[in-house]
Order: sequence, then structure tokens, then C-alpha cells
Amino acid sequence: MPEPFGKLQPAVTGCAHFAPTWTLFYKESLRFSKVWLQTIAAPLITTILYLVVFGNALGGHVSVYPGVSYTAFIVPGLMMMSVLQNAFANSSSSLIQSKVTGNIVFLLLSPLGPTEIFVAMVAASVLRGALVGLAILALALIFLHIPLLHPLWIILFTLLGASGMGALGLVAGLWAEKFDQIAGFQNFVITPLTFLAGVFYSVQSLPGAWRQLSLFNPFFYIIDGFRYGFFADSDVSVWACLGVGIAFAGGTGLLAWYLLARGYKLRQ
Repeated sequence: MPEPFGKLQPAVTGCAHFAPTWTLFYKESLRFSKVWLQTIAAPLITTILYLVVFGNALGGHVSVYPGVSYTAFIVPGLMMMSVLQNAFANSSSSLIQSKVTGNIVFLLLSPLGPTEIFVAMVAASVLRGALVGLAILALALIFLHIPLLHPLWIILFTLLGASGMGALGLVAGLWAEKFDQIAGFQNFVITPLTFLAGVFYSVQSLPGAWRQLSLFNPFFYIIDGFRYGFFADSDVSVWACLGVGIAFAGGTGLLAWYLLARGYKLRQ
């Protein structure tokens, strides 16, 4: 049985300068593709359950955008929620697993610098998040009419959200010393922020205080901007969403790179 991503390898064999980065990216990609039932199929099944439950329960009672069914409305939110969560899980689980098992030493002794490690691991996180998002979209398009009015916005927010969460996963993986801490970060920070970012509702329908509180959640802007790519409609300006998305990806990226460069909790 051919290995996933195997055909991509010859394309960069002549690029010696990028070989170390590519090798780590290839390894990280294989790591999640080998267990695709857990990393790709499981989020897809979870999303199907959300669509069935919320679509049937609220589909005939909630209207958000004119001419858009509630079930279609929540598809982009569920897509981006899965992209964010899986991008975070990819880098954080890889790093904490290497630290706990002790094989992080092989990465530290390799010719890879902090920039190369950062680029490779974040790129693998983006790939995993994008594959999950594409799988959800492909399945949804079979049963629902979902317009793709601005595909460039869709791609842009996918890259910003997944790269930001991949970098945040590196930060969490560097900080954590055991799997329980990663699970706690995921359960008590990432999951609540993604669920309360307008995945299942428009923030304009919230009471004043809750609506204002939602505006402090960076995931809301990423999901709202991503949804704009589908329906050309959003709760806030798409340019505001873009600004927050860039700030989020840039801020988490700089923090992750800085911690890697310092060897934070790696060289002890």
C-alpha cells in the first residue's frame, strides 16, 4: 500500500536548502495521515452529528441571513471550528509526545534551527486542518446548497486560522510537561472559545453584554470572516476580521518562534 504524500517527495529532492524543513514537514504529515481514522474521519463524523442534531432541531425555526438556511449557515462555522481544533491538536500533540517519550532529543540534535522547526510543524498543522475542512465541505455539498461567493477569502482565513492555531499548539506543547496539561488547555481554553465564536448563531442575536463579550474572542473574527467567503455577509466588517486574523496568526507565530529559539522547556 503506497504511503500518503509519497509522490510529493521527489519534487523537493533538488532543493537542498529546504531539505531539513521538508523532512520534518513530511514526518509530521505522515504522523497524522497514518492514523487518518482518528485525525480526519473522526472530526468529520462529529461534524455530521452536529449538522443532524442542530439542523433538524433548529433548521425550521432560525433564520440568520436572507435566503440562507440555518443548516447551510452553520456549515462554515463547523468547518472552521474543526480546522482550528485540529491544527492546534496536531502541533501540540506532536511536541508533547516527543517531550514525554524523550525523542525530542533527536530533533534538538538535528541541523534544524528554530525557524525551520516552526515552519515545518505549523505547515503540517495547516495541512491537517485544511484536509479536515475540505472533507467537511465535500460532504456538505452533497446534501446542501452552499454558495462559495468569495473563495479567496475562504482560503485566506483558513490559512490564518490554521497557522495561528498551529503556532498556539507549539506554545502549549512547549509549556506542557504531560498530556493532561495539553488536554486541559484544549478542554478549558480552545473548545469553549471556538464554541462561543458564533459557530451556531449570529452574535447579532445575542443580548448586548454577551455580544460585546464575543467581540473579544479572536476566533469569532476568524469564523465570521471565513463565513463571509461563502455568503458575502458577516456580523462585522470582513476587513476587521482580516486584521484580527493577521494579528492572531502573527502574535502566536512570533511567540512560538521566540520560545523555540530560547529552547523553552526543551533544554533543561
